[in-house]
Amino acid sequence: MGEEITVWTEADDQVISFGVMAQLGQSTELTLVSRDAITPDTVVVLAVDEINDQIVHRARELGHGGCSRFILVTGALDDEQLRAAVEIGICAVIERRHATPRRLEQLVIKATRGESELPTTVLARLFRQVSEHEHNSVSHRALPFAGLTTRETQVLRLVADGLDTDEIAARLAYSSRTVKNVLHAVTTRFCLRNRSHAVAYAMREGLI
Repeated sequence: MGEEITVWTEADDQVISFGVMAQLGQSTELTLVSRDAITPDTVVVLAVDEINDQIVHRARELGHGGCSRFILVTGALDDEQLRAAVEIGICAVIERRHATPRRLEQLVIKATRGESELPTTVLARLFRQVSEHEHNSVSHRALPFAGLTTRETQVLRLVADGLDTDEIAARLAYSSRTVKNVLHAVTTRFCLRNRSHAVAYAMREGLI
């Protein structure tokens, strides 16, 4: 028997909250907890129509308490909401119409492994925003970016292509643990939230 996987749903509507909780409750792998039982290992599912200031504030409160695994279930994301999602450390995004009990379970389990899953279209929009930001503003960095090793670059490029940990390991003939260690090293070294943030940061710096 593995470690308990705990989940909390943060929603802007009680009906949506009950709906998502009912879907998550069908899983035998997940344990739903109350807000006061959240730990740093708990996966938080944000089920919202849009990411507004209130949701950002609530997510940051949870982040200050140690939570770092956020999954977003939403109707649609405009560019401003996408930026907000990245800022609060979203590791997976799924449209509500695709949020079946099985898909939600898969995303939660991936989040507990430190894996991210962003749709290709979302990644493309994110990279475009990063690129536009670089062209339209002057970057004042406190320290020069130290760069990436060849292995780190290879791994991040495959993450950007949408591959998960096991697929990257198979492609590069590494163990899954090695891939996880590489991603952990990058996110720790540059104070990044998760693999999606790492890819966006490396793209902005022109390293991949």
